[in-house]
Amino acid sequence: MSALPVSARLAWWGTAWLRGRVGPDEVLDAVHGDDVTHVVSTSDGPSSLLLELAAARNAGADGVAAAFPAPGDPAGLRGPRELTTAAVEAGEVVLLPGTGLVPRQVGRAVEWTVLPAERRPPPDLGDADRQLRAVLLTAANLLADLDVARWQPLVADELHDLRTAVPVLAPAGTPPRCIDLAGRALHLEAVVELALRDDGGALSAGEAGIRRAALEPLERAARHALTAACSPDGWPPA
Repeated sequence: MSALPVSARLAWWGTAWLRGRVGPDEVLDAVHGDDVTHVVSTSDGPSSLLLELAAARNAGADGVAAAFPAPGDPAGLRGPRELTTAAVEAGEVVLLPGTGLVPRQVGRAVEWTVLPAERRPPPDLGDADRQLRAVLLTAANLLADLDVARWQPLVADELHDLRTAVPVLAPAGTPPRCIDLAGRALHLEAVVELALRDDGGALSAGEAGIRRAALEPLERAARHALTAACSPDGWPPA
């Protein structure tokens, strides 16, 4: 479970709570993980995760979504600018009706800032899965041409197994397809991070550039896939 970003944990367990599948203590245990505490800051003063979820339920929500944007790619967001800027800086955000919760790790605590959020169209789960597979194959082929096995054998091995996934725990009601997609997305994000940590045995700046050009779309597709896996408004019917 700790492999999941905190926004993904809140999305999955918050959704399960809204749908009556888990209790409040299970939500807090899952979201907090190894953190000592979580605090929530709103324009009206301090709040809590359960209070925010309860407000969402009173507004008719039956799901909690998460998005994982990056500079130049505000995936899963429609603004406003303040929310998008904060979410891109954090790399993640939780979306409730009309609001977004942006986390910030402070030591062993997490501070959530609540900001207004525009409604966004739900991500397409099937399209995100197909895009991830397609980009992975393209990246693997490009890197094979550059003899990736010579400069980083581990990266080569991990890229060529389409089924490899980070093990993640999920609450009852989370579609198995979403659990699988999230695990594969997290795995590929880790592989890209490892591959981009240095340029390995690149013989030229041109080769290093080609490697980055092959890997960066894979990182983007992995973030989009994780966003779709954590967006119950786009999940298939139960």
